[in-house]
Amino acid sequence: MPWSIEEDAVEEKSFESRLEEAKQILEKLMNPELTLEESVRAYEAGTKALKEAQKILEDARDQVEKIRAKEGDAS
Repeated sequence: MPWSIEEDAVEEKSFESRLEEAKQILEKLMNPELTLEESVRAYEAGTKALKEAQKILEDARDQVEKIRAKEGDAS
């Protein structure tokens, strides 16, 4: 059963959807019927999804830090 990488739509995906995408890719990687080429493409897509999720998480952390700093200035 061949696996193909679908190009991400222009729309932004959420942190949760990227994690779910990575989880689904991991499940596909466990399929012994995947060819080496399909496995490499899936691995690449999975690492991309995880990096994007990490970036979203880092951005959220930065926003929280800015809010806390702003609240500290208001005291």
